[in-house]
Amino acid sequence: MTNFYSFGLGVGSQNSQQQWLDVFYSAPLLSPSAELIDAVTSTVNYSGGNAAIEVDSQTMSKLADALNSAGATEQGQLASTLSNSDQPLVITLLATDDAPSSVPEGYLKLHLLSHRLVQPHGTNLTGLFGVLPNVAWTNQGAIDLAELPQRQLEARLKGELLTVDCVDKFPKMTNYVVPTGVRIAHTARVRLGAHIGEGTTIMHEGFVNFNAGTLGTSMIEGRISAGVVVGEGSDLGGGSSTMGTLSGGGNIVISVGKESLLGANSGIGIPLGDRCIVESGLYITAGTKVNLLADNGELVEEIKARDLAGQSDLLFRRNSLSGAVECLSNKSAIVLNEELHANN
Repeated sequence: MTNFYSFGLGVGSQNSQQQWLDVFYSAPLLSPSAELIDAVTSTVNYSGGNAAIEVDSQTMSKLADALNSAGATEQGQLASTLSNSDQPLVITLLATDDAPSSVPEGYLKLHLLSHRLVQPHGTNLTGLFGVLPNVAWTNQGAIDLAELPQRQLEARLKGELLTVDCVDKFPKMTNYVVPTGVRIAHTARVRLGAHIGEGTTIMHEGFVNFNAGTLGTSMIEGRISAGVVVGEGSDLGGGSSTMGTLSGGGNIVISVGKESLLGANSGIGIPLGDRCIVESGLYITAGTKVNLLADNGELVEEIKARDLAGQSDLLFRRNSLSGAVECLSNKSAIVLNEELHANN
């Protein structure tokens, strides 16, 4: 059996046309064992490639026996639990890391990210927006938008209130995955598919998009846009912003290195290296003119910010007299408060 990219046993919701709205994978696998894959493919009708196979409870129960016999006891126990469900069940097999072609495939890849099994940019999400449906996320789960008015009426007739929390293609991460060792003050501001590193604190105004996030201990009070990765020990101040590939950044991958600081209401449109500081209120784009200063404060040359992309130990500031953007060597280290980031 050829090595498989990923595997997941899922339970989800569908609309009245039996179209998938979302899928929950409690224990997705990256690089599943050949024995596990053999047990699955010998139990279900698998014809090769990447596939999302909807199954009934009886088939899931048979799969539980096959997985246990193959030594995959954790997945076997999960299959046994799922076999008692009255909700739609799916077995998703990803032979390769190709672009997702179905809702179950897309959700499996988003779970891989939020379970920290892959890092941002570590899985192929090409075309994901076209695959996922726009859904009403409610206190009764995912509801097809076309079916929402009837569901709202039905709830009112029972004296109940159907609460619509948001209308989006992506649900909030914490309804599917809560990574260990994190604090998230406002869970609606972290989408499924975010990668939240151990020790990260996300304050009320912090936001983390899918295929983006932190790699370790970080303080996030700003915006981590799609595709942006923040390194260990960095701090995004209140109201700060990172330009993602979906918000004007094009194909440039924006990142923040280790022990860097974006001051309050600052922003970047270039990747930063380690130990960089952008002063509060300063937004740097690739085309921003920057006066490069020597250690003695003398002007070395005028360049564009893109020429400094990815370099470490830089301090960006605005001259209070001339208004010019300046860059010089950063002589101070950013150290996060260990007590504040003990998220056990």
